Amino acid sequence: MKIRFLILVFLAIISFQDIYSQSAPKYSNEFLAIGISARSMAMGNSTIASSNDVSSAYWNPANLTFIPYDLELGAMHASYFAGLAAYDYLGGAAKIDEKTAFGISIIRFGVDDIPNTLELIDNDGNIRYDRIKSFSVADWAFLFSYAKISNIEGLRYGGNVKIIRRVAGDFAGAWGFGLDLSARYDKGNWIFGAMARDVTSTFNAWSFNTSQLEEVFVLTGNEIPENSLEITLPRLLLGAGRKFDISEKFTGLVELDADFTFDGKRNVLVKGDPISIDPHLGFEIGFKDLLFFRGGVSNFQKVPDFDNKNVMTFQPNIGLGIKIKRLSIDYALTDIGNQSIALYSNVFSLRYGITRN
Repeated sequence: MKIRFLILVFLAIISFQDIYSQSAPKYSNEFLAIGISARSMAMGNSTIASSNDVSSAYWNPANLTFIPYDLELGAMHASYFAGLAAYDYLGGAAKIDEKTAFGISIIRFGVDDIPNTLELIDNDGNIRYDRIKSFSVADWAFLFSYAKISNIEGLRYGGNVKIIRRVAGDFAGAWGFGLDLSARYDKGNWIFGAMARDVTSTFNAWSFNTSQLEEVFVLTGNEIPENSLEITLPRLLLGAGRKFDISEKFTGLVELDADFTFDGKRNVLVKGDPISIDPHLGFEIGFKDLLFFRGGVSNFQKVPDFDNKNVMTFQPNIGLGIKIKRLSIDYALTDIGNQSIALYSNVFSLRYGITRN
């Protein structure tokens, strides 16, 4: 029965891809592809198989069954584009019993305090700076996660129900809904993970308020937008890792992940139509379960250089972690991927565990 279910899920992914691949935008809801947790970002987002904390609700909900506390809370903040955009995460996960767990996550990517100068000039032609207002453009995601340990030895499974809210001030807004399914299988020191994101496609229903902008659209010759439906096609994330002991005090973890997209050629390492594959690799070295050093490579792309020749680039990532009793503090230093002009982002995240006793 379980094999039949997995086959049906795979067929559903292919069916939705065939139906919508011609009209769906390639990069819908891309803020949900950035990732959360400084630990994962330091490892090049290679934690589909190995995540074992509250952030698993995003990476692989099945792994929520590994949280070491009755309740674990997590938070993250990162700045993008020289501080113009803020990327934040807040989540919690709890054990229901020995075999099941659930989680709630909130993710926001937004640009705030954007000046609205539509009313800068009054009816008499005077410039009125006091009439300038501000608005935000933000993407929100609310994840409700569930995980359970299967009766099959080594197998765990889980999923997410996602609610998407996207706003552009008072001018436009969208509500969306989607589902994720995931699994993890352990065999000795080997771990395998799978995440079917937006498994039935995620639909964002947009509505526009163009009353303030109608004159601008007419003067510029642009079409006035109408209410529309935006579709996010499924993607499949696979991961394989291995845990090992370096010595009595040091432990190690290596994981290789690959993201499969079904919407045609993308600028990734393996380009195809309709399937493209984006691999990424990460590692973690731990000392007495107290200090951690992490690194990874991701975002392999071909970009034109100064001679207009395509060269292969990649995104290096490094990070550190410290665990003080129930508190874990993680840090990641990530490069946006341009090797000639390195722009780095500093990412911090926290985790705190709570037990009933």
